[in-house]
Amino acid sequence: MNFLVIDGAQDKINFFSIYNNESYHKSIEPSKNNNEKFSMMLFDFFDENSINPSKLNNILVNQGPGKFSCIRTSLAVAKALSVTKRLNLYAFSGIDVKNDSYKNVINLFKKGELTKNLIKPIYSS
Repeated sequence: MNFLVIDGAQDKINFFSIYNNESYHKSIEPSKNNNEKFSMMLFDFFDENSINPSKLNNILVNQGPGKFSCIRTSLAVAKALSVTKRLNLYAFSGIDVKNDSYKNVINLFKKGELTKNLIKPIYSS
């Protein structure tokens, strides 16, 4: 199963994907301009790793806690991609990320413990 993790709620922007049984990860340093370039950075990630977004099945997105603009941007891009490519959309919490690894998030997904299409952003103060 091919899927994409979008995480804009952490200290860095992270894209992670399992695609054709290979794993890919990209971490991007935060800056004010990153929210404006978020979708371009995601499509660069796809191009760099020969990932066809139409061949993905699921998108997992971090709903927070995190900064308002970072969460809103990552949620908007994830929702747009899920609608245009007809992908399942799931949300996870930042506390599900352990030791900067998405292994726990993937395990929660595989166990069916992530809720589909129900995203409740959690903003930090």
